[in-house]
Amino acid sequence: MTDNPNSCFDLTLTEEQRITRESMRRFAEAEIRSISRSADEAATAPDGFYDMAAELGLSLMPIPEAYGGAGMPRSPISNILNAEDLAYGDMSLALGMLAPLGFINSILDFGSEEQQERFLTPLASEKYVAASIAMMEPKATFELDDTETTASKVGDTYQLSGEKSMVLMASSARFILVIAKVEGEDSLAGFVIEPGFKGVEVEAASFMGLRSVEICSVKLNEVAVPSANRIDLDAQRLTDSCKIGISALALGCCQAVLDYVVPYVNERVAFGEPISHRQSVAFMVADMATEIEAMRMMVYRAASQAEQGVDFHQSAYLCQLFCAEHAMEIGSNGVQLLGGHGFIREHPVEMWYRNLRAVAVLQGAFVA
Repeated sequence: MTDNPNSCFDLTLTEEQRITRESMRRFAEAEIRSISRSADEAATAPDGFYDMAAELGLSLMPIPEAYGGAGMPRSPISNILNAEDLAYGDMSLALGMLAPLGFINSILDFGSEEQQERFLTPLASEKYVAASIAMMEPKATFELDDTETTASKVGDTYQLSGEKSMVLMASSARFILVIAKVEGEDSLAGFVIEPGFKGVEVEAASFMGLRSVEICSVKLNEVAVPSANRIDLDAQRLTDSCKIGISALALGCCQAVLDYVVPYVNERVAFGEPISHRQSVAFMVADMATEIEAMRMMVYRAASQAEQGVDFHQSAYLCQLFCAEHAMEIGSNGVQLLGGHGFIREHPVEMWYRNLRAVAVLQGAFVA
C-alpha cells in the first residue's frame, strides 16, 4: 500500500451520477444503438438526432446559471461516465453529442469570466449548438508540441494560418477553439473562431470509422481573430483531459463488443457444443474482460485525479496508451470470435472495430 492519498479514489457513485448513468444508458440502448448502423451507412446522423440528444442537458449542466446553464460543478468523473455510457450505444454518434461539451469544458478551465459569458451563453440552449476543438494537424505522429498552425499579433487581432484535421462538426460549429503556436512567444494558445471569419475553409473528410459524425479539415489562411478571442491555456492539461475523454469513449465501445460476443459464443454451436467450450474462445473472452476492467480502472483513476485538482499527466498518458492498444485488440478479437459473421454488416461488431481504430490517432475530440 502507498501512503500517497492521491493514489486512492472512491468508485462509489453519487446519487446524481447514478441517476444520470441510468438515463444515459437507456438513451444509448434505445435511441443510439437502434440508429447506429443506418447512420454509419448514410455517413451522417439522422435529422433531429442531436436536438433530441440535447434534451439530456449535457451541455447545459456545467454552464453557470448566470449564463443560462444549470450551474453544476465541473466534473471530469461525471463526464467520463457519460462518455462511456453513450459510446456503449455508438462511439461515433457519442462524439458528435459530446463535442460541444468538450469546448465548454475548455472555456470553463481556461477562459476568463468575460470569455465564459460570451462563449458559453450561446451554447446554453435546449437545442443542439455545435462547437468543437481544432487540435490535430495532418501529419504522422502528431504531437501538440509540433503544432505548425501559427498566430501572429497584428494590432488588436491575431492572424491564424495553418491547417487542422479531424475537427468535429466544423461546418456547423458556432465556435471552434483552434490551438496555435504564438509567434514571438514560447507557448501555445487557443483562439476561438466564429462563423463569418474570413479565410476559414472547411472541407468534409471521410474515414474508415466514425462515419456517422461529421469530421472535417479546417484550413486557416491569415484568419483575423480578435485579441479578446485568445484563450491562454495550459496545453498539457488540455491534452491530458482529451486523453481521458477519448479513453472513456473507447471503454464504452469495448464494453459493447464484449456484451455482444459473450451470448454469441454461448449460443453458437459447432461440432455439437457451444464454441465457448473451446479453450481458445474462452481464453480470448476472458482476456477481453480483463483488459476492459483494467481500462476502466485507469480511466476512472485519471479522471479522479483531474477532479481532485492534482497532477494527472502520468495517469492520463498511461490511460490513453493502454486504451489505444487494447481497444484495437478487443475490436479485432470481437470480429474474430464471430468468425464469418464478424466480417458482414449484419452484426455491429465490424462497425465497432472500425470506430475503435480511431482511438490511437484521435486527439482533441472531447475534453473530459
